Amino acid sequence: MNSTKTESVTDEGEVDRRHEEGDRRREDGDRRREEGDGCPECDGRLVDETGDGELVCEDCGLVVDGDRIDYGPEWRAFDQEARERKTRVGAPTTKMMHDQGLSTRIDWRNQDAYGSQLSARKRRQMNRLRIWDERFRTRDASKRNLKHALGEIDRMSSALGIPEPSRETASVIYRRALEEDLLAGRSIEGMATAALYAATRQTGVPRSVDEVANVSRVERLEVTRTYRYLVRELDLRLEPPDPVEYVGRYASELGVSDETERQARSLLETAKRTGVHSGKHPVGLAASALYASARLTNERIPQSEVSAVADVSEVTIRNRYQELLEAKRDAES
Repeated sequence: MNSTKTESVTDEGEVDRRHEEGDRRREDGDRRREEGDGCPECDGRLVDETGDGELVCEDCGLVVDGDRIDYGPEWRAFDQEARERKTRVGAPTTKMMHDQGLSTRIDWRNQDAYGSQLSARKRRQMNRLRIWDERFRTRDASKRNLKHALGEIDRMSSALGIPEPSRETASVIYRRALEEDLLAGRSIEGMATAALYAATRQTGVPRSVDEVANVSRVERLEVTRTYRYLVRELDLRLEPPDPVEYVGRYASELGVSDETERQARSLLETAKRTGVHSGKHPVGLAASALYASARLTNERIPQSEVSAVADVSEVTIRNRYQELLEAKRDAES
């Protein structure tokens, strides 16, 4: 009886000792791998040849650590598309959603997991659950405000073709305005429009205030007032709009040649060096530069067509293109 008990205690002690030895070897292997140390037997280089976390000496073949945890996926992918398709995690968090994309949503389709249609009783039950789910996702006024504003930003961005990084920047700007209580006395739509225009200015996306106001639900005057208020209160650092940024988009819509586009950019660079652009609307300068460069390259583009694409008056184009050509002649003389 005593002998059996002694053997059991001895076995347990041996197991504990082996566990401690295994832990010590793993810690030693981790330390050696991190510090760049070699094999404990021959001081050779430690490598992970199989890719399954087994640390082996390259010279003598000693397995220094065979129980390392492999945090990688169990599948293999040979290109970026397959890697993204096989990922097992959800979408990344985003500032473009009021809950940052962390909440779940009940699907609008009345189907079960096998694709079969739900019964009438189940459909009524799912409709009630959708209503309560929506209420819980926007259960206070600030959440409802944010959801409405971010929806407006997404709608206007889609209409203007604004890329996702600019949308994300606009969402961050609006969140800052909401946190600092800047919406008192101002409409949600106006503040969302001003945040989007400020984001396009920050990220260098060429969109004029008129273009943004055209897709907004508020008037241009309110957009400009709210924009100035937002820039002042949030202390946003914004560079003056560069007319060169508009040239590429307008040239593409007009279908002019590459030579005409290059000439327009050259005219605007000359105007910036001589100070002709100071105090003038960048959209009008870009449209005038394209019209002037088309005359220099013998491309026939009517002023009315340039005016319609850039949304500026023909009078502005006539006045500005003459100034650009004079600046070019003065710089060459």
